[in-house]
Amino acid sequence: MGQNVSLEDVQRVAELAHLELAEDERPRMVQDLNAILDYVAELNELDTSGVTPLAQVSELEGAGGASSLREDSHRPSLPRPVVMGAAPETDGAFFKVPKVIER
Repeated sequence: MGQNVSLEDVQRVAELAHLELAEDERPRMVQDLNAILDYVAELNELDTSGVTPLAQVSELEGAGGASSLREDSHRPSLPRPVVMGAAPETDGAFFKVPKVIER
């Protein structure tokens, strides 16, 4: 197949994903992403006209389906003092977590 992803594409995707790629990682990422796209293109060549589309594997006959799911039941949650007592940091009502999005 051909090269679909360029070095510029990899740099842009890394930027959007807030990833820092080392200079030596970028060519390898181009290679890996192109290999993935080539494989997807190969899969697209398969004749799937007789295959019924599905959104979930559990929809398949014999794959468990709805019969393998447990019935929903109402159960009380854990008491707040027990949960908060196990938290590394809390204000008594909520968990305190470090900021993960910086802009």
